[in-house]
Amino acid sequence: MDFTVTYEPTPDEVARALGQAVKRQLKGVTIAFPAVLVVAGLVCVLVDAVFMGIGLFTGAIVFPLLLTWMIRASAKRQLAYLCVPTTLRVTTDAYEYRTEHSNTTMRWSMFGDIVVGPEFWLFYVKKQCVGFLPRSAFDSDQRAELDAFIAARQRA
Repeated sequence: MDFTVTYEPTPDEVARALGQAVKRQLKGVTIAFPAVLVVAGLVCVLVDAVFMGIGLFTGAIVFPLLLTWMIRASAKRQLAYLCVPTTLRVTTDAYEYRTEHSNTTMRWSMFGDIVVGPEFWLFYVKKQCVGFLPRSAFDSDQRAELDAFIAARQRA
């Protein structure tokens, strides 16, 4: 496998990729923290600290919304660096991401997990998303080849 494509990610695409990656990373927090707030709110209501309980219930509702807003704000700050003409080179050893201002090569062996999604391939090292490739940058043959390659790596 060795192919090169030129591509310019859109701001919406980058935001979706980063959002998917961060939500996967924070999955436990997005479930556990609101649950803890709800339980604490129930305890407060049961001991007649109703206003405190209402505040905790409100926090359980607001937290996921606030987290989504923070992810989008973080993605927005990175758009100037990511939404530029980009050359992607994919080989059996690594993938390379080149722009006018940066050049990054990542060997496949460094990834602990690769999530194959309908829009992106998301690359993780120790549960931290370190990169993504948009499926739309590749033609159908290249997507199929890359899917097969990643599936073979995950089975090994």
